[in-house]
Amino acid sequence: MTRKTSSLPFRIHGMDCAEEIAVLRREVGPVAGGEERLSFNLLQGTMVVEDPGGLLERSAIEDAIARTGMRAELVRDDAASERTERFWNRRGRLLFTVASGVFAATGFATHVFLAGSVAQAIGSEGLGHGHHPPPVVLGLYLLGILTGGFHVAPKAWLAARRLRPDMNLLMTLAVIGALVIGEAFEAATVSFLFALSLTLEAWSVGRARRAVAALLDLSPPTIRTRGDDGKEVETLPQLVPVGTRFIVLPGERIPLDGEVVAGASAVNQAPITGESQPVAKGIGDQVFAGTINGAGALEVRSTRRHEDTTLAAIVRLVRGAQAKRATSEQWVDRFARVYTPSVMALSVAVAVLPPLLLHAPASEWFYRALVLLVIACPCALVISTPVSVVAGLASAARQGVLIKGGLFLEIPARLRAIVFDKTGTLTLGHPEVSQVVPFGSHNEREVLARAAAMESRSTHPLARAIVVAAKNRGIEVQPAEDLVTFPGKGASGRFDGSSYWLGSHRYLEERGQETADAHRQLEAMAATGMSVVVVGTDDHVCGLIGVTDPVRPGVREVVRELRGSGIGHLSMLSGDNAPTVAFVARETTMDEYAGELLPQDKVGAVESLVSRFQVVAMVGDGVNDAPAMARASIGIAMGAVGSDAAIETADIALMADDLTRLPWLIHHSRRVNRIIRQNIAFSLVVKGVFVALTFAGAATLWSAIAADMGASLLVIFNGLRLLRGDEPPA
Repeated sequence: MTRKTSSLPFRIHGMDCAEEIAVLRREVGPVAGGEERLSFNLLQGTMVVEDPGGLLERSAIEDAIARTGMRAELVRDDAASERTERFWNRRGRLLFTVASGVFAATGFATHVFLAGSVAQAIGSEGLGHGHHPPPVVLGLYLLGILTGGFHVAPKAWLAARRLRPDMNLLMTLAVIGALVIGEAFEAATVSFLFALSLTLEAWSVGRARRAVAALLDLSPPTIRTRGDDGKEVETLPQLVPVGTRFIVLPGERIPLDGEVVAGASAVNQAPITGESQPVAKGIGDQVFAGTINGAGALEVRSTRRHEDTTLAAIVRLVRGAQAKRATSEQWVDRFARVYTPSVMALSVAVAVLPPLLLHAPASEWFYRALVLLVIACPCALVISTPVSVVAGLASAARQGVLIKGGLFLEIPARLRAIVFDKTGTLTLGHPEVSQVVPFGSHNEREVLARAAAMESRSTHPLARAIVVAAKNRGIEVQPAEDLVTFPGKGASGRFDGSSYWLGSHRYLEERGQETADAHRQLEAMAATGMSVVVVGTDDHVCGLIGVTDPVRPGVREVVRELRGSGIGHLSMLSGDNAPTVAFVARETTMDEYAGELLPQDKVGAVESLVSRFQVVAMVGDGVNDAPAMARASIGIAMGAVGSDAAIETADIALMADDLTRLPWLIHHSRRVNRIIRQNIAFSLVVKGVFVALTFAGAATLWSAIAADMGASLLVIFNGLRLLRGDEPPA
């Protein structure tokens, strides 16, 4: 029965080059209802066909893929079957490549033996001038050509039928042309070298796939759960519901997100957050799937299902990010679409014009045209960028920096200004109530009780601090009724039958209830760095609550590093009162700051900075600052651990509350861009050199394809260097 679903994920055997993705788009797109329904992951070797209505026939998709010369396998969980399929696809190409090389080498050795010497076998005129080997030698060469072209010929035939030349057609034409002019040895050599190139390319891309998988495959295969009867049972993490208790022994990876209910240990969170030091965990602390337990045993209550853990979100986003192509990838694709047909046209001109206009030897210029066909293959150029981008994304994920696509990986290298939110970004985001000032006949408990009632349902750090302070003083927090919030200002509600409000200094002024005494007290508290919350009724102010949120340690050093990295402007935007914002700005040496801003005010401020500096990043919590982050060139979320909204909103998420990752991100982005430029430049130089050598008559078919193969492998391994980790800033 044909499977129908919202999407069809296929593993594509033979998809090892970005040019093959273009072929699949052209062939499968019409069957799938448009190319926009197709998404590809070269490093995972997969293609996903979106099918919202569930109407697509799986067999039709597979037939379209088969016409390209590639083969599709629906992604499934049958590990044994997958291993069988993988063996043939990995070993089959290798076996044909080895056979091609053996036949070509045996044919040449036989020719040398029959001719008496290498010079006699090649001939006095050298390669490219036509030879007539004995029948047995010719047969061996033909076998080498057939085995080398076994995986190439179907793709070449499709390209010829569609009149869309690709590297497979170019190589096939070069081999046929060499046979036509009597160069069976070069035809066999080209066929073998091209097959070897594809095999090595598939191996190196597979290495990148395995490297990425190793970075992300952090969750242990089993989990040790504890039932109500106290018995421990091992099962699969996928089967464990939320609320289940499980045991993590010393040295084991934690299988699910959860809350520690017994035990204490130090947990290595580097796989998720990039933190260099283990983090102490005790009862009530959160732990995350994929992190590594230290010396103590922990009992944990799961808070998320296996598919919803922070690790699962990272895996999904990193894999999804590979489909969001960088600007350099898009440029390379556009260049290749022009380059390949241009060189093919040049090859035709080289084959035809010199013999016609200059009466030059036709066979010699036809041979040079064949060399140009080999040079027209853009694979080294096309493959270099996606490998570098994916290696860069995976390396960043290992450092606790989640980047949602190649496009966002490139932007930090060009940043000229960074905008910071205050609370939770430049400050620790764990504020505490440090002062309560009641007015009139009110006391501290009354002020705290009324504020906590209106803040009990809020997740804002200041609100949590007020609720915690009330509970610590033995106040029973009862949620206010008829609660109404005013974004960026405050809230109002009913408590014990009376109406109350709370808000910022700005909100107090808007209500027209500010007294001289309240103003003086507010200014004094704010000048010491406190964020002040005002509590009142419709006719008077009940009191003030001062909340202190310390500046993050090391912020000054981060700011110094950012300026040393070429960031010309650093500013802070906050909804907090102006004196508090000014205090934090002085502590963190910001160039510019603004306080008492509503969300729309932050958007306007970011727009102004974008007009001044062009490339601007906004660093915030990913929720309250979402509009401003969306308006910036790139949005960066702080403290993404435990905050799904932060991960979903931002372009980049720092998986730990660690601002030192910002300078690292900028240097990493520049390193990625540098390697991409190196790869593009090297690929183009190799092409240019062989075009010149071809016109000079110094290039041969086998040397051209050997150079192209070498260039492909060099740019791939250059890109894979990014997986090795940090490099000193350039």
